[in-house]
Amino acid sequence: MINGAHVVLYSRDAEADRAFLRDVLGWPHVDAGRGWLIFRMPPAEVACHPADGEPAHELMLMCDDLTATIAELGDKGVDFSPVVEAPWGRLTGFRLPGGGEMGLYEPRHPRP
Repeated sequence: MINGAHVVLYSRDAEADRAFLRDVLGWPHVDAGRGWLIFRMPPAEVACHPADGEPAHELMLMCDDLTATIAELGDKGVDFSPVVEAPWGRLTGFRLPGGGEMGLYEPRHPRP
């Protein structure tokens, strides 16, 4: 049956975003040909939220310690938005080199 998910990030500068995933996040990867890198992601979960307007999708990375992760990635030049405290977790975000935005959060909910 279903054995995984393939996430596509559309970018104004795909090469810079690939370098970010490879060099800053350190994700393992393979070259699918002609420099098209495919990255192994950490384990994932999915949730369905109601939408007021047109439905959209969002990618948020998770971590065990948001403060430590911000410090580690900050040392590599990543700038973060202010941290938001929510009942379900602590949330921030950052911009990829290609212009896309990505969330980062430390969940406070049970993990599936």
